[in-house]
Amino acid sequence: MRVLALDYGSARCGCALSDPTGTLATPIAPVLRPDSRKGFARVVGTVREHGVKRVVVGLPLGLSGRDTAQTGEARAFAARLAEAIPRVPVEMYDERFTTSIAAQAGGGDAKSSEDSRAAAVLLQDWMARHGHEAGS
Repeated sequence: MRVLALDYGSARCGCALSDPTGTLATPIAPVLRPDSRKGFARVVGTVREHGVKRVVVGLPLGLSGRDTAQTGEARAFAARLAEAIPRVPVEMYDERFTTSIAAQAGGGDAKSSEDSRAAAVLLQDWMARHGHEAGS
């Protein structure tokens, strides 16, 4: 089952896609301005184009585990996405530390690829915790 992870940001949304077995997470091109009509359509198009069966949206909690200003924005985006793709489950997943892990890992030369690498870290963690769901 293919899973799409999104590291939501209002300027740029990092994206990563699992392989069909739910084993590998690969960063793909980020979506610019995902709240705009064009950006949102691109996110929805990515779900359809790749036959995604589940979307995991990073939940930007503070270090204490509490909501931040960005948490509400991410929740609203996930809710809007869930309405647009009713047959594909959309869930939130704690994304604390994914950006710093992606930055430490390197592997890209542009800020936009760092956002998608953070989405890949998020997806890899989600798959490790939900292996039976990711591979089915």
